[in-house]
Amino acid sequence: MPSDVVSEFSIEEEYKKDTGITPQDIAELRKWLLTQPHLPGKYITDLDLILAYHCCDRSSGVTKQVLDLHFTLRTLFTTYFKDRKVEDVDQIMKSILMTLLDTRSRDGSAIWFTHFMDPDPKVFNFGQAIKTVLMLLDLWQYEQGTWPGFVIVIDFEHMSLGHLAKLDLQNIQQFLYYLQEAILVKLKGLHFINAPSFIDKILLMMRPFMKKELMDILCVHQVGSKTLDKYVPMEALPSDAGGSSKTVKEYHEAAIAKMNANKEYFIQENKKRAVEALRPGKPKTISDIFGGVEGSFKKLDID
Repeated sequence: MPSDVVSEFSIEEEYKKDTGITPQDIAELRKWLLTQPHLPGKYITDLDLILAYHCCDRSSGVTKQVLDLHFTLRTLFTTYFKDRKVEDVDQIMKSILMTLLDTRSRDGSAIWFTHFMDPDPKVFNFGQAIKTVLMLLDLWQYEQGTWPGFVIVIDFEHMSLGHLAKLDLQNIQQFLYYLQEAILVKLKGLHFINAPSFIDKILLMMRPFMKKELMDILCVHQVGSKTLDKYVPMEALPSDAGGSSKTVKEYHEAAIAKMNANKEYFIQENKKRAVEALRPGKPKTISDIFGGVEGSFKKLDID
């Protein structure tokens, strides 16, 4: 459906937002990009630079480090970013709802919502689910530009021990690293709702890879509780998931339509990768990333 094809958010409109970012700031970052032969400068848009500068609280130094890491991980984390094609995530899209909700949180943050549509663990692939979330997030950022913040709500309804058995440490480590160090949003909250009895086992797997800042914004909400409302208005959730928005099915159909309509976007986005052979000095590898070489550049937003 043509109306699902996304267009890049207007740079003129982006500068009108209350971010404090100016064209001069972006021109300076563009000038720096010219000195980084390994980064895909000719494919990096001004909106990409704005998203990075915004999530780094307009610190030029931090933005440069995060931009480098962002595109480096898009080369090294092949499970999520290598040759992304819409057809490859068709099955996981059918079994899990992954969407941006229509309503914002009280501080204007965008709310991301994930919900299992199919309770059968056999159709669950953790790496594919992460890949799909990151593809959809790219689409929404391309379409909407910066947000004051970003809140993730994961609904554990229909999750079973069979799903738990399919969570592996490599994907947990890589996703949490990307989430904390290189994602181009101001992460303000991570909420697990309808938490199952085995949620402690999931947290046990996550903890070694979480910085204190992420631990501080992670909240677990028991089945049927309304404690999420303190952070995210309950009415923002789908009407059959405790809120008063569209139904889960309506959100699910819209997310699938959005993904299927934007195959061309990912053909172009696949060009935005670091070329390690061109990096001044030594090329970076996965062992550099997880061998204690990298610092922590990005700060999470804690209100």
